[in-house]
Amino acid sequence: MNYLSFPGLGIEPFHVERIAFRAGPFTVAWYGILITFGMILAVLCAVRLSKREGISLDDITDFAFYVILAGVIGARAYYVIFTWNKYHYLVTGGSFLHNLARTLYNVIAVWEGGLAIYGGVLAGLLCGYFFAKKRKIPFLKIYDILAPCVLIGQIIGRWGNFLNIEAYGTETTLPWRMGILEYATSMSGEAALISEQYVHPTFLYESLWNLVGLVLVLALLYPKKKFDGQIFCFYLVWYGFGRMLIESLRTDSLMLGNLRVSQGVGFLSLVLGILIFTILYKKHKEQSKEKDDDDGYVPVYAEAAAAEENKPDETEEKEAEETEKKEEKEEGEPTDGGENS
Repeated sequence: MNYLSFPGLGIEPFHVERIAFRAGPFTVAWYGILITFGMILAVLCAVRLSKREGISLDDITDFAFYVILAGVIGARAYYVIFTWNKYHYLVTGGSFLHNLARTLYNVIAVWEGGLAIYGGVLAGLLCGYFFAKKRKIPFLKIYDILAPCVLIGQIIGRWGNFLNIEAYGTETTLPWRMGILEYATSMSGEAALISEQYVHPTFLYESLWNLVGLVLVLALLYPKKKFDGQIFCFYLVWYGFGRMLIESLRTDSLMLGNLRVSQGVGFLSLVLGILIFTILYKKHKEQSKEKDDDDGYVPVYAEAAAAEENKPDETEEKEAEETEKKEEKEEGEPTDGGENS
């Protein structure tokens, strides 16, 4: 039986139960409940942001259905690919078709554990691109909406790792270290401590890092958004940089040879985010300059027409001069009322 503690924070050992409840032969894990809760919040966030982006409620709810399905399958497939020795059909024995079916089953068997967030993000991006093309929506608008929604899912999902006692880091003596204590029950019914270790709570690091990113997006970046793709680029840079650093502390990283896969993908995400932002920002500046030039430009023919319109009418000027001369002449003529008085 495993217990957790945070001795540096004054939190004594406590037992964590992975299963929320059982219904007959079925079990419902806290991890699944948290993932579902994160999805609900993400959909609500997407609906709210869709109004800002001018996307209809029908379109965004349809997209939410497809992207959640694609994200779950993608996250599972990514995990299976990089743990292929565990799921490869050749090591299971039996006929080719039986083993192939078993492998395909493993890809979708998310209830057996094992999801990788990068697979979910990649699948979600592909789904978003094709959905946007089909509905004739700028796909960068979809990506901007998707970015904070993914952050919400990652913030909450990491607490599922906490309840599963996974995704933690190397041993440390820092004040916020997390203790993992394993107890065994003896024949007399007494619990005896058989192992303990104090590690980096990397699940917490990533959850807090994403929370800060979400606050920055919703409170600062989205209200001042200048061009489509800006929020998506921020997500790539923010999450990629944070994951690259946090992954170096993990003890359960997916590996490709001697390379930590998530650390490499995090670095690639960081570079792509900077590159795509630079391209989009340059394009935005050029479009803004062209618009300003169009607003300030007055064609020659328009200037001539304006001058002709403001030019005084010659007939009116001539009539005014004649009237003025007549008045001057009348003022100069003598009156005859003095002699007969």
